[in-house]
Order: sequence, then structure tokens, then C-alpha cells
Amino acid sequence: MKKEKLNIVYEDKSLIVVNKPSGMLTISNEKIKDNTLYHQVSLYLKKQNKNNKVFIVHRLDKDTSGLIILAKSVKVKEILQRDWENVKRGYIAIVSGHVEKEKDTLTSYLMTTKTHYVYSTKNKKGKLAVTEYERLNYNNLYSALKINIKTGRRNQIRVQLKDINHPIVGDKTYNDEKNKHVKRLCLHANYLEFTHPLTQKIVKLSIDDPLEFKKLVNY
Repeated sequence: MKKEKLNIVYEDKSLIVVNKPSGMLTISNEKIKDNTLYHQVSLYLKKQNKNNKVFIVHRLDKDTSGLIILAKSVKVKEILQRDWENVKRGYIAIVSGHVEKEKDTLTSYLMTTKTHYVYSTKNKKGKLAVTEYERLNYNNLYSALKINIKTGRRNQIRVQLKDINHPIVGDKTYNDEKNKHVKRLCLHANYLEFTHPLTQKIVKLSIDDPLEFKKLVNY
């Protein structure tokens, strides 16, 4: 994969917020080491000062695009993570089919298999996941949903939308078999609101949705 140019949405002395492209890992795995968001932000900061460091605060799935916060110190990382339940995170998703309910809250417990497949269960030994959605528009094939997550579980949006039979368009893992022609997962983290760990001021950040989403549903 070619290296993407960093899309920096916000930066100050203590943190940086980047719009991650779909198809890029947040951090490295066994196969991919260099073309990750962490690696590219690290290179960017070290060009300014070779002693600069960067720390992951949270992650997005490889195929999800959108806003990610990275800290420039362990202190800032730890403050943000301690307050993470108060961070507001908004997404846009294009899903398969006509979602009939205009608004709903999806609640389930999530468990993960040895192969890292996440699924919903009634077993309370799983991790509680809560996802709110509001339908923005729909047509004969798709619905556009505005999403807020109340918990930060791995793959929770993808799993819970699959549970209501409206998988995210382009989701190869969670059974969107009808839309193989769509080249990316149609999930985008477009909004962040958090208390700045040092200044205590409220930071609100929003970015545009991908154009390909609006080609599927006009909203």
C-alpha cells in the first residue's frame, strides 16, 4: 500500500488529532510495521525534534476512517484514557437495507473468539456495548445512520448493526454479502468532543464525511 499523507485536524503541544484513512492500521501487527498511523505520526513529530514521542490513546479498526487522538506524553495519554468514558465519539455509517426505526439504542454483551471474531451474547460475562443511532435518510438499498457510542468495545458498531440485520456496507467480516462492489467499509468517525487534559477547555472536532458515502445515500 502506498504511504498516505497525514491529514492533521488538530495539533498543540500535548496532543495531535489525525483523520485516519480507511485501510490503514492504527498500530503495527505481525505483517505491517511501517504504514500505520502511529508510525507516520511518529515520523512527522521526529522531523520537528528527534526526541519527540507519540502515544496511542485509542484505536479505530483498519477499515474505519476518521478521527484519532494521539498524545505527545505518557501523562497526557493517561489523563485522556482515565476520562475516556466522557469523550463523545460520533460516527456516520451507511448500512444495507432500509432501517425502519428512526432512532434506537442497541445494547448487548460482546465476546471474542480465539480468531478475534466479535459476537453478541446474552452472557453478562461479555463486555457491555451500547450504541445509539439516528437514521438520517434511506433509499431502496441503503440507510445513512448517525451513530454515538456509549462504550468503546472492539467492533461494537459493526457487530450490533449486523445483529439488527443491517450490516455496514462493505463489511466483509460481518456478512455484507450484497455489496461486494463497494471497495471500503462505510464507517467513518466524524466527530470528537473531549476535555483537554491540560487546559481543561472543551475541544470539539468534526470532519466531512467521505464523498462515496453520499453517492450511496443522499443525506
